[in-house]
Amino acid sequence: MMEFSENENQKMIRDMLRDFCDKHIRPKLMEWDESQTFPREVFTELGKLGLMGVLVPEEYGGSGFGYLEYVTAITELGKVCGSIGLSMAAHNSLCTGHILQFGNEEQKRKYLPKLASGEWIGAWGLTEANTGSDAMRMKCVAQQDGDYYVLNGTKNWITHGISGEVAVVLARTGELLDSRGITAFVVERGTPGFMAGKKENKLGMRASETAELIFDNCRIHKSQVLGNVGDGFIQAMKVLDGGRISIAALSLGIGKGAIEASIKYAKERHQFGQPIANFQAISFKLADMKTRYEAAELLTLQAADLKNRGEKVTVQSAMAKYYASEMCVYASTEAIQIHGGYGYTKDFPVEKFYRDSKLCTIGEGTSEIQKLVIAKNLLS
Repeated sequence: MMEFSENENQKMIRDMLRDFCDKHIRPKLMEWDESQTFPREVFTELGKLGLMGVLVPEEYGGSGFGYLEYVTAITELGKVCGSIGLSMAAHNSLCTGHILQFGNEEQKRKYLPKLASGEWIGAWGLTEANTGSDAMRMKCVAQQDGDYYVLNGTKNWITHGISGEVAVVLARTGELLDSRGITAFVVERGTPGFMAGKKENKLGMRASETAELIFDNCRIHKSQVLGNVGDGFIQAMKVLDGGRISIAALSLGIGKGAIEASIKYAKERHQFGQPIANFQAISFKLADMKTRYEAAELLTLQAADLKNRGEKVTVQSAMAKYYASEMCVYASTEAIQIHGGYGYTKDFPVEKFYRDSKLCTIGEGTSEIQKLVIAKNLLS
């Protein structure tokens, strides 16, 4: 049976993050957005709170929480700043999550404590310039040379591509289009031949760093292989199942922020001698926004609950990610409409929610890919 009443840990995380956001994020979020600054120090502080290793067991230096607490944390951050929520989610779900799920004991003990504490930031390299949804056509290759693999190629759209101290990188070790021909490697910053490339100039999520990873005859010892050679693609799909829950949670945060700002503004803004909240044109928008939010939240919590119980979550996480991401675009669009001309300025928070929201329908699998996953399951 699914039980979604908030537990004590969730309440603690919510209260803790409200204080944290007021102190460390709100005062500077527009400055970071304008200058596209990745505020590394914020993640060091989040590490001290145990939020850079939410799902990591305590024996590896993490908080040992489950997915319900994780959803709460990302939602609370996303409500204030999508960029910070996105970076925290990518670090936890992708790089750290991949090592946690598929690393051997030695790899876990080496990397997880540094990642969970926020001492190190993690990156995860799957996407390439010409392979977004079509990951099996990747051109980044790793050729074996004795006890080493020589890595050549480029990864694009990588969160923390410049600042991450360690990256999990997917590279082709077999034939093109062979789902058993891709292998995952852990590569540390400073390894010869591993460089950061161009930083992307983005519409939204501008304080979350997105850049290229470049590999030029980068030699990686075989001890850096995660799991078995050839299992990388299968591992990546499982990692994305969890990652999609985190993007759904981030979407909830952005949607919630847009709704709360809109309610506040609709009560304060007067036209024709009364608050605009009294007009049906506005109140019905708020009703639609809130209804879609509640539906998205239930889908997300359902996926989180299944994940906690160790059950297959592919379809539920796809549904949650698809619906929640579209909801947050809808909610932030309507939020600007409710704010009118003010919503189009940077004096109110909704223009940033609007810009940040769109990434949620693209990253970790587009809305179209989610529909493909859902439909394939329905018809199989």
